[in-house]
Order: sequence, then structure tokens, then C-alpha cells
Amino acid sequence: MESLKDFIILIPMIIQLLGLLPIVLMDRYVAKKQRSIMICIIATVSVLVAQNCVEYYTETVNLPTPMYRTLSSILGYCLRPLILVMFCQLVQPNKKHIAAKILVNINTLLYMSAIFSPIMFYISNDNHFMRGPLNYTVYVISALLFIYLVYCTIYEFRHTQAKIWVALSNVALVLLGTFMDSSDLYVDYPVSYLTMMIVSCTLFYYIWLRLEFVRAHEQALMADQRIKIMMSQIQPHFLYNTLATIQSLCLTDPKKAAEVTGKFGAYLRSNLDSLEKSELIPIEKELEHTRIYAGIEMMRFPKIRVEYNIEADDFSLPALTIQPLVENAIRHGVRNREHGVIEVSTKKTDESYIIEIRDNGIGFDPDKPLPPEENHIGLGNVRERIERICHGKMIIDSHIGQGTVITITIPRRTE
Repeated sequence: MESLKDFIILIPMIIQLLGLLPIVLMDRYVAKKQRSIMICIIATVSVLVAQNCVEYYTETVNLPTPMYRTLSSILGYCLRPLILVMFCQLVQPNKKHIAAKILVNINTLLYMSAIFSPIMFYISNDNHFMRGPLNYTVYVISALLFIYLVYCTIYEFRHTQAKIWVALSNVALVLLGTFMDSSDLYVDYPVSYLTMMIVSCTLFYYIWLRLEFVRAHEQALMADQRIKIMMSQIQPHFLYNTLATIQSLCLTDPKKAAEVTGKFGAYLRSNLDSLEKSELIPIEKELEHTRIYAGIEMMRFPKIRVEYNIEADDFSLPALTIQPLVENAIRHGVRNREHGVIEVSTKKTDESYIIEIRDNGIGFDPDKPLPPEENHIGLGNVRERIERICHGKMIIDSHIGQGTVITITIPRRTE
């Protein structure tokens, strides 16, 4: 009857672990790295459950195997802190967690000394567990890792409080299991309360990962929708301003206007598809857009000049990134200068590609909102698409009367 009670207690944990493993293995929505960590956690927790059961039944039948129990106890003392570190890796998969891993290694080395020293613990000849003077080391190290897990959870998801309660609940379960094992409420079961809570945490962490995936997926859909809206706004703006420039040439130089119209028509036939893309296009295509538009504007305003210093041309960026910035530099910067110059340059560093649009125009104060009639339509649009699509950044450095420098940094992709 006692054995049946013990077996019934084990059933929920066995079901959770055996049921969760194939689900995680087949799940392609959770990030690959976190899925691998999750599989390692399930395997480690399964070993911990087996260790608890072996320890319980060995002690219950009082088998005279001191060395066997010593090795089993070492395994148990080493696995619990390791699982806490893996929980930390699950929360922050891109961090190395070096300090936490050092603590786990120290804990492992200390408890392995039980093979030849009673300083941590020892098993008496009559098969009884005896604590050594440093036996509580695992509790101190686990407490430090527990605090670190709380820190990782709060820090990583401080901006997404809607789902953070799931992860913090798991932390609370670990704390509850530790308390139950050391309180008067403790009942001798085949597995400790802490192990029971860790099994439940494994399941809840997976549920939490799925919730995080849903949240990230929803945000990505919303961001993609914003990108499409911005592209739908900036495409007509680009086409309208180009046609307006051609219209102006019709009044001043009809022959040149006809020539430009023919070139612009050929350009649209071959490049309109790239203007419709909300993803990345080669830098050569974007420079082609820019040269066509700038060339038309230079025909209209002979006092301005657009120069190019292209040192890097082997990367991609969102469509209509450089052209709107050159357009703003012409319309709001150099058009009223006696000799207006805009320089477009690119270069490559070890970590990123740098695009710079520099002009000697009238400049403006980037910290002050512009009047509606002078609003630079391209700046906010380009900035958000660079940040969203490329994970890059755009910096504006402008001084009234001196000109403007816009620097775009696009991280290099590491294969």
C-alpha cells in the first residue's frame, strides 16, 4: 500500500516530463537556442527525479551501499544549482552567465570531495546520511543563484510586465519547495518538494516561452503593418516630387524636361518593384533611386551639387532610405545656398556599415519640432524603418547656418 502511494505521487511528474519532451522537440516556434536549453532542462530534471527515487528506496530498504549512496547524493547536490542556471539561460539565452556557472562548478567540486572526505557529508557504515561542516554550501549557492534568477527575469522583461508574472511565479515555486523541504510540513516522499516544484517549473517555463512568442509575434505583425503604412506614404511622396520637378522644367526648358521624362519613365519600368518592397534592397538600387531624383533636381537648380563617395556597396538597406534624406537636404537645406553641396558616402567597419549624408545647407535644430509647412517627411520614416528592419540607428547632427550631417549605422550580419 505504501509503495502504491509512492507510485501515485510520481505519476503527475512522469506525465509532465514525458509529455513535455516530444512537444518541445516538435515545436518550431520557440527560438532554437531556448528550445535546446529546454530539452537540456527536461533531461536534467528527469535525472534528478530518478536520483531522488533511488535515494529514497535505497534508504528505505537500508541497503549497505555507502559508496553508492555517496555518489547518488553528490549527483543530487550538483543538479539543483545546475537547473537554476539553466533557468537563467532560458530567461536570457544570449548571455553567458559566467559568474553563475562558476558558482555551479565550485559547488560540484566541493561535493565531489565527499568521495574521499567527510567535509561536505558522508554515509555511515550502517547506511545513514551524515552532514559535514560545509554541507549547507549548496543552500548558500542556490540562494545566490535564486537571487540571480530573479534579477535576470526582472531585468530581461522589465518592459513587458504583462507576462513577467509567469516567470516570477516559477521563481516563487522554487522558493516554496525549498521552504517545504526544511519545515515541519516535510513528509518523506520518493522525491523532495523542491524536485516536485522544479518539475512544475519546467512545464510553466515552456508555457511562458510560448506566451513570449505570441507577444513577440504580435509586435512583429504590428511593426510590419506600420512599415507598410509608411511605405504607402513615402512612395507617392517620392513620385509626386519627382513629377513636380519635371513639371517645373517644362516651363523653363521643355527639351530637357522631355529628356528627363523619358529617363524617369524607363527608370520606373525597371525599378518600381523595388519601391514597393518593405524589406531590404541592395545599396546599388537605392543609390540609383537617389541619383535619378538628384539628377533631376540638379537640372532644375544648377547651383546645387550632389556628390558620391561610395567605399562600401556590398550590403542592403530598406528601400527609399537615402533618397528621402537627399531630398530633404535639397528642399530644406542647400536649395537657397549660392553653392549648395550634398555628399553621400558609405564605408564599412568591422561591426557595421556607415552611410553619411552631409550638406552645407541652412541647418536646423533637431531638438525643436519643425513647423508643419517645413516638416521633413523622410526623417522619422527612415529612422523607424532603419531601427525596425535593420536593427540600426540614425543620428542627426545639424547646426543652424552650418549644415546637417545624418549618419546611418547598419550592423553587419554575422553568418
